[in-house]
Amino acid sequence: MATQFSRIITLLRKERGVTQKQAAEELGVSQALLSHYEKGIRECGLDFLVRVANYYDVSCDYLLGR
Repeated sequence: MATQFSRIITLLRKERGVTQKQAAEELGVSQALLSHYEKGIRECGLDFLVRVANYYDVSCDYLLGR
């Protein structure tokens, strides 16, 4: 089951018209790993959370659904 984080990062990526491959490259992870994060299969670490917040120019709280 997808978490709020996974839904939010998927929505942000789609809203900005970025492919999963582009986002993965710019975030420094494989497309497969980003896919797992977006599907809620794997949980990311704090380092990745901060990178995503910076990449989409949102707060970590927003990404976590707070």
